[in-house]
Amino acid sequence: MQKKTDKFLDKLMKKDYNNELEKVLEKKYFNEDTKSILLSILYKVETAYRDYEKVKPNVKSKEDFIQSIIDSIKNNCNDIKVIKLNTKESQMLGNKTFLVEKNKKRIICYPIERKLLYCIAKIGKNENIMKNQYPIIHKTLSDLINVGNNIDTVEPMRDFNGYSWTTLPREIESICHNIVYQNIRILVGHEFLDNWIKNSEYMIDYFASFKNRLDKQYGEEQEKRLTELLSELSVLLAVRYNKKLKSELQKEKREIELKLAKIENNQDFIQQVSNEKRKLTKEIKQMDETLNNRNWLQKEYEKRNEYLPVQEKIFSVRILSQMMAEEREEKIKKIEKLNILLNPQKFVSYKKELEEKEKYLKLLDTKELEKEIGKYILKLQRNFLLCYYIKIKKVDNKLDLMKLIYEFRYYCLIPFNEKKSMGKIDEMKNYLKKVEMLLLQKAHELKLIDIFSTEEEFDYQILRNIFFIRVINLEDLYIKLMKEKDNYYVQIFDENVFEEKIQIKNVEEINKKDLAFKINKKVKIFN
Repeated sequence: MQKKTDKFLDKLMKKDYNNELEKVLEKKYFNEDTKSILLSILYKVETAYRDYEKVKPNVKSKEDFIQSIIDSIKNNCNDIKVIKLNTKESQMLGNKTFLVEKNKKRIICYPIERKLLYCIAKIGKNENIMKNQYPIIHKTLSDLINVGNNIDTVEPMRDFNGYSWTTLPREIESICHNIVYQNIRILVGHEFLDNWIKNSEYMIDYFASFKNRLDKQYGEEQEKRLTELLSELSVLLAVRYNKKLKSELQKEKREIELKLAKIENNQDFIQQVSNEKRKLTKEIKQMDETLNNRNWLQKEYEKRNEYLPVQEKIFSVRILSQMMAEEREEKIKKIEKLNILLNPQKFVSYKKELEEKEKYLKLLDTKELEKEIGKYILKLQRNFLLCYYIKIKKVDNKLDLMKLIYEFRYYCLIPFNEKKSMGKIDEMKNYLKKVEMLLLQKAHELKLIDIFSTEEEFDYQILRNIFFIRVINLEDLYIKLMKEKDNYYVQIFDENVFEEKIQIKNVEEINKKDLAFKINKKVKIFN
């Protein structure tokens, strides 16, 4: 039971949050409806957060989470328009539920709290959180992680209400992005991901750090598999969900194909590069002559201005001189790049870079996109579970093991699609069982859970149900084994008299001597 002093401190903290948000809102020109919905979001997040961080270990503290919402409203939102359905203003959204205009620091949204919170999470994000040295995926992986984080931000308010935990797949903006983001968060931790998302200076190569973390924690083989799967999947998801990015990738694909076609015939390519270099060298020589001759410079000034519209005319000869100096510098840089291509070693490197880009861009030609994404998601989950198995093997104390049990239970209840959760997918059942059995084995070894049956498979069938129960506190669970005719059933309770009756399938008749507790007796699960 929560202490009275804790509850009192919670109330004080709640008041402080509201006061801080109200001070921010006083300086904003939001209408009263907008202010009211923002205060409601804050209240609901605060009410839900205790259960959220219990159910889902490895998340931000409540203080940091709420502060990030307030800071985003303060720093990134100059205008928030909450508009009603079937009004003139709603035409601005077309068939969307919201519009985020980062350049104007403006959000336009229907009065749906979870959608507005999603927008607040989205508006402050940097579009590119990876170094450009990673061709193609610096855009697609950035997009995947950002979208996943936006969805993650909405979760405390979307799925928790202060007394229960319910996830409706239709309310998740993208089930695929959510799955991948939660995979990454569980494997490397929320702090690393938070820092990666805030990356704007590019001083730290977070993708390299991410790979190093995976390597150290799960081994080189798993690191390579995971990063390649994530990279390819990020391209497929960008094609499926991000029209703007898809268009950019299609344009880049055409350019890469053209460049590769040109260099396929090595002699022709060298001739083209040499011709381009001679052309640029000639242009630089002409510019130098013009810049060093006042009369020629004046003629160039008149010639350029003759065809320019009024608003674009060059103001003076001096301005033209500066412009030509900049143009000259650009041509020199182009020559330097061409010189690199004429170097045999650099040429090989250049070709390899193009081929690396083409490898990812070929994914744009995928015919059955939804089906292919589904295949990649399944592959990713199998590799994720192999990593999670390694993570469990390293645990050697009750506290950390209990966190992993909570974490894995959370994972099993992530929606895989609109009908099934992750723990109910047939294609993953062997991988899931391996992880479940190791967790229960560790729980027995560390005396976190008593052995319920000396028959290992029966013990597993009884206890595995804890990974599919949506109660907040697993520590409060009780279990009762029942036999009806020739079938065994498990009934699980919590202190609030929540109960669920589950049939134990695929087991033979059990000798009562193999059981460590009596049938029809309610027994506490966790010690």
